[in-house]
Amino acid sequence: MLKLRSIERFTKRLRRDTSGISLVEFALVLPILLTLGLYGTELARMANTKMKVSQIALSLADNASRLGQTDNSGVTPTINENDVAAVLNGALRQGRSIDMETNGRIIISSLEYDDPSDRQFIAWQRCIGDLERSSRYGDDEDENGLIGDEIEGMGDGSEKITAASGQAVMFVEVHYTYSSLWDNPFGSGDGSFYEEAAFLIRDDRNLDPGLTGSEVSDTQCD
Repeated sequence: MLKLRSIERFTKRLRRDTSGISLVEFALVLPILLTLGLYGTELARMANTKMKVSQIALSLADNASRLGQTDNSGVTPTINENDVAAVLNGALRQGRSIDMETNGRIIISSLEYDDPSDRQFIAWQRCIGDLERSSRYGDDEDENGLIGDEIEGMGDGSEKITAASGQAVMFVEVHYTYSSLWDNPFGSGDGSFYEEAAFLIRDDRNLDPGLTGSEVSDTQCD
C-alpha cells in the first residue's frame, strides 16, 4: 500500500512539473527544422549555380559577338583561333567558383547564312571543358547544314534563331553537371543544367575565311 501511495504522489508531481516542456518540444521540432534548413540551403545553392551557368552563356555570346571590334585597320577584320580561345578561357575563369572546367562543357558556334544554297549552316564550332557533351546543333563536320540535313536554325524555342545574309550569330551552349551538398529525400540531388545564349555580331566581319590559323576542321569541336 505504501509503495502504491509513493507511486501516486510521484505521478502527481510529474504531472505538475512543466520544467522540461520546452526541451521536449524542441527535440520534437528539431528534425523538421533541420530538414527544412538543409533543403532550403540546397535549393539556394542550386539556384545560384544555375544563375551562374546562365550568366556564363550570356557573357560568352556577348564577348564573341564583339571579336574584331577593336581592329582599327581599314580592312574588314577576320577572327582567328586565338580570339576564340581567349573568350572561351575567359568563360572558364568566370566559372571558377563552380569549377566549370571540370564539371562543364562550353560550346560556341558561328551560325551563318549561305546565299547560293539558301541554307543556314554552322561555319565553325569550338568547345572547352572536361565534361563529355556534344552540341545539339552539329558537332560533326559532315552535318553542318551545308552538308547533310538542312538546319532550320538554332535554339530550343518554337522560333528558331537564324542568321541573315552577310551576318553571323554567335550561339553558345553550356552544359553543367551539378553535384549536391548532400543526398536528401526530396529529390534535389545531382543533376544537369543546360543554357543557351545568342548574340548577333556587332560590327562588320569578314566571314569568308572562317577561323584563320585553324589547324582542325572548322566545324569540328576539338
